[in-house]
Amino acid sequence: MNAFTPRTPHHRTADARADALLRAELAELLPPPPVPELAPERDRELRHTVLRTALAAGDSTAARPPRERRARGGLRLGWIAAPVAACAVVAGAVVLAPQEGPTGPPGRVSAGRPAAPDAVRVLSGAALAAASAPAPDARPGGYVYVKSLVAHAGRDAAGGPAALPPAHQREVWLPVDGGRPGLLREPGAADTELGAELPVYELDGPGATPRRTTLATAAPSVTNPTHAYVAALPTDPDALLRLVRDQTRAGEGDADQRAFTAIGTLLAETWAPPKVTAALYGAAARIPGVTLLPSAKDAAGREGVAVARTAHGEQTQWIFDRTTSAFLGERTVLTRTTSAGPAGTVLGVSAVLAKASAPAPGVLPKG
Repeated sequence: MNAFTPRTPHHRTADARADALLRAELAELLPPPPVPELAPERDRELRHTVLRTALAAGDSTAARPPRERRARGGLRLGWIAAPVAACAVVAGAVVLAPQEGPTGPPGRVSAGRPAAPDAVRVLSGAALAAASAPAPDARPGGYVYVKSLVAHAGRDAAGGPAALPPAHQREVWLPVDGGRPGLLREPGAADTELGAELPVYELDGPGATPRRTTLATAAPSVTNPTHAYVAALPTDPDALLRLVRDQTRAGEGDADQRAFTAIGTLLAETWAPPKVTAALYGAAARIPGVTLLPSAKDAAGREGVAVARTAHGEQTQWIFDRTTSAFLGERTVLTRTTSAGPAGTVLGVSAVLAKASAPAPGVLPKG
């Protein structure tokens, strides 16, 4: 197997005794998910102490709102996740973020419902396969390389329904220890540094003279992970879910959906150790409202079974190989008619093609 072959997490030993021991360990990781108790909604904290503008001299991101600029330093660019603005106008077209589109009441239908038993079974199978997969060989000083296909829907600036373009290749190099910037490479665009300090102008108040400073790199977290951070995540699903919920608390919308999305980001765009990956699936099995779809296709056209969660008129789907239980990719689909299109409109799709170690950003893995 070379470095460009997707490492399917279904490399199981033929030894029946070893397999039995593995299942015993996974039974501890994946007990039947309890019915969650609904906590009262927390008040949104006031966090704006300094007015910042996103006007960086000569920076192509100058026209973006500050929240969207920060998203460029994270993992998810385009349709998949990161806390970007509701939409961005790029060259006369509007690129949709997952939160764009639905109107009216949020209609959170998942509150209080545990994950569906058939969805838990799929996640349990994925955890079992992940736990027996080879451990990542990324080393300090190196980089984790993730190759994928992605597509995100766009709308003409004049309006109209969203249209999904053909999927394009996306390559990311993430530093193992987080001490250096990563790299994003997509066709037709200049390479983008990930995690680097960004130049900004800061205002101390209305009418004040802008002064140049930098937007410091955020500390490693669930939403800004390094390989070393991910490798040290809890392997107990309950503890891991508590950590994910705590670190996504400041987001908007459905708290359960924020947790589900954050876990999906870690599964798709990091290379976690086997026990951490198994715990991520175990944590997802404890999130209320998770359901099963009998069939879905990723950006590469690979068909599989999907675990999904719906919130605010949009459904996030994780697609798994039926035979190996390998994580294939994600889709985001409208579940009701909005200004972006009718129910069933695909807002975004991805496919994980390879994860490997690389010696430097921009350098392809050997093999």
